[in-house]
Amino acid sequence: MLMENLLSKINNPTDLRKLPKNQLAQLAKELRSFIIDMVSKKEGHLGASLGVVELTIALHYVFNTPDDLLVWDVGHQA
Repeated sequence: MLMENLLSKINNPTDLRKLPKNQLAQLAKELRSFIIDMVSKKEGHLGASLGVVELTIALHYVFNTPDDLLVWDVGHQA
């Protein structure tokens, strides 16, 4: 059975917040696959990018971004 592609339906934080919580793990998996694919074709910091997937999803899910401003640094300009 093919899983629904959630990432292609997310265009802004509001779209993310419309997802039910039980789909957030699938979204994280899709984001990781996207990041790995992009880093394999271009240069980038794979570890730093993969390390903040859940954090990024959680922050945008809980806070009303972009109205609520977020600032954080992972150390490698991911």
